[in-house]
Amino acid sequence: MERKRRDRNEKGPSAPRSERTSNNRGSASKDKRGSRKKDGPNVGQISAGVLINIFSQSPEKVFTYRQLHRRLGINDQRGREEVFTLLKTLRKTGEIVHLQNDAYVFNPDFKGERTRSPKREDAGDRGDRRTTSTRFSGRGSETLIGKVDLANGRFAYVICEDSEQDVRVPTEKLMFAMTGDTVRVAVRRGRKPSDRPEGEVVEVLKREREEVVGRLQMGKGFGFLVPDQKRMYFDVFVGERNLADAKDGDKVLVKVTEWPEDPKKSPTGEIIRVFGPAGEHNAEIHAIMAEFGLPFEFPESVEAEADAIPEGITKEEIAKRRDFRDVTTFTIDPADAKDFDDALSMRQLENGNWEIGVHIADVTHYVQPNTKLEKEAYRRATSVYLVDRTIPMLPERLSNGLCSLRPNEDKLTFSVVFEIDENAKIHDYWIGRTIIHSDRRFAYEDAQEVIETGEGDYKDEILKLNELAKKFKEKRFKHGAVNFETIEVKFKLDENGKPLSLYIKERKDAHKLIEEFMLLANKYVAEHVYHIKKGKNKLTMVYRTHGAPDPEKLLNFSMFARKFGYNLDLGEGRDISKELNSLADQTEGKPEQNVLQSLAIRTMAKAKYSTEPEGHFGLAFAHYSHFTSPIRRYPDMMAHRLIDRYTHGQDSADVEEFEERCLHSSDMEKRAADAERASIKFKQVEFINNFIGEQFKGIVSGLTEWGMYVEIEENKCEGMIRLADLQDDFYELDSANYRIIGRSNKRMISFGDEVIVEVKAANILDRTIDLELIDTVKK
Repeated sequence: MERKRRDRNEKGPSAPRSERTSNNRGSASKDKRGSRKKDGPNVGQISAGVLINIFSQSPEKVFTYRQLHRRLGINDQRGREEVFTLLKTLRKTGEIVHLQNDAYVFNPDFKGERTRSPKREDAGDRGDRRTTSTRFSGRGSETLIGKVDLANGRFAYVICEDSEQDVRVPTEKLMFAMTGDTVRVAVRRGRKPSDRPEGEVVEVLKREREEVVGRLQMGKGFGFLVPDQKRMYFDVFVGERNLADAKDGDKVLVKVTEWPEDPKKSPTGEIIRVFGPAGEHNAEIHAIMAEFGLPFEFPESVEAEADAIPEGITKEEIAKRRDFRDVTTFTIDPADAKDFDDALSMRQLENGNWEIGVHIADVTHYVQPNTKLEKEAYRRATSVYLVDRTIPMLPERLSNGLCSLRPNEDKLTFSVVFEIDENAKIHDYWIGRTIIHSDRRFAYEDAQEVIETGEGDYKDEILKLNELAKKFKEKRFKHGAVNFETIEVKFKLDENGKPLSLYIKERKDAHKLIEEFMLLANKYVAEHVYHIKKGKNKLTMVYRTHGAPDPEKLLNFSMFARKFGYNLDLGEGRDISKELNSLADQTEGKPEQNVLQSLAIRTMAKAKYSTEPEGHFGLAFAHYSHFTSPIRRYPDMMAHRLIDRYTHGQDSADVEEFEERCLHSSDMEKRAADAERASIKFKQVEFINNFIGEQFKGIVSGLTEWGMYVEIEENKCEGMIRLADLQDDFYELDSANYRIIGRSNKRMISFGDEVIVEVKAANILDRTIDLELIDTVKK
């Protein structure tokens, strides 16, 4: 199924946490989220001893700093800053352990002198207490706790909040830790402050995964798993009894059952899934799913719960809703879509204005809190769209049945209904639960034909919607929205999954029509919740946020663009959106369009889910949420529940709970995007394998010390030319000027140069393409 791309200007997720007060029902005054708070202690009266006393009373409990604020009665910024400073001190001394994000736990193995609780201190000593400076003992070195980020097969970085610099660790000293694992690392500092700290892992505190995907190499009565991931630095030994009938060369999933202490040995594991011969379509796609931890099926209990939901709609339920069944309504979706989670209704009012309803599948009516369906939807957090299949967030009974807004059926929806005049000015809006009856299902191509010819079903409605959509888009860009769009590669596959052709998906007016009304609904639900309560005490809401670009990254990007002849003024005080949109217009249709727009997107912050109303730079919205795709995104379900909660006058939801769910949703969104890219790369390599020995025009899209990447213009496949294979000279990287230079002939090839390349090899198993440089294209 083709993914419905509604919010094209978003730049992807990231998930740092922001500090925030939590709900707490206490006494006296109102808290930031509408809950009650206790009068807290004066700033300066909170000590490290007070904090240690909280941890020591519950030594197994993990505390977030919001929970500590609650226990201490902290309700102002100065108090929160003091708690944070004390936590940092206790982390450095080793009395507590920082696990991840803002989670801390008591350290029972601390060897130094404990900071005393005020109960055991004399009154005169309280203002003068110093915490001890003893650190963890880690083989004679300072030790820190952090998360592993594998750089390659030779070393990794451990990212620690207590260290300004990441700690470099050789893979032989990682204790077989993998990316995302939480470890304790013994650190050795260099003589100079600028020297990068190095270290070794002394303990793996938490393994994110104990499963590894790869290709099985058989020996006599045993096997070794060679991992798919290039950064993986160890094989896994599989004994004869744990081979599960797998054959040499099969793609398999292995669960590690024993992690050795000797780095020269291999971990031991057992095969828990056999995907089939490496290189075969299903085997490779299943391996990608396993590599990224994607589910293969729904648990039987979840399917059973979905199947048990009644299909009929009761009169009592209809009576609770605004009825739109007599209003012209239709859906516009991809031709092969099965889940229709949004519909548009339209009618003209007596005053000449238009009533336009954006109707979204009412998923939360069917998926109730604390059910197996709910827990599975949260665990998955998003549908995943690989090249040949969809891994849905909800079972088919819901996604393609009960919740899908199919034509000629009554459907329950959650709607935003606008009153809009001819100039696309919004005079009024209403948000609430509804019931609709879709009159027609349009594919994008059908709607586009109506737009282009002016003829067809519901032509008046579609033409008017398109006219208004263009006006909404024009207003967005006047207010500073950014006009960059990523290129989307699509494949035509045969019945065995082999790519027959590759094409770039074209977005036309029909796509943009739907996009504008979805953006409008998402914007208004966010603003609606934000403005329910005046002042600083805002209600908890799930926002889609996107920060402004980093000035240093913008400067670097402007230097990149200059290599192509584009002068961007991205300095302080300049209209960044206007400059970037000007670049987008100038590069449209040119070879460097994809490279420059991809780089521009990388300069920007990653979009994420958050309870903080921080705004959306790319869309130029002060407040923005995700409301319009609850069949495929868990954050939309959260937004629906919160809106319904506040519509019924209930108190603000717990911000800690929803911030945690935002963080999880952002993480899962990134995992889904990575899996989608991996599946596309696999198919690109398989596709280009049909063109070995053929020549193409391409553009230099990346440079490293060992090679240059080239994106083929015709099909957007990217491969590498190894510098060692260039025969006319010895080439070196001039990273400051984004180019390589021949040592003797001084020939230069720069980032963005057009070149002619020949496809030398395509390695399906490694998902790599090797290219040979034939010539450079003179400008």
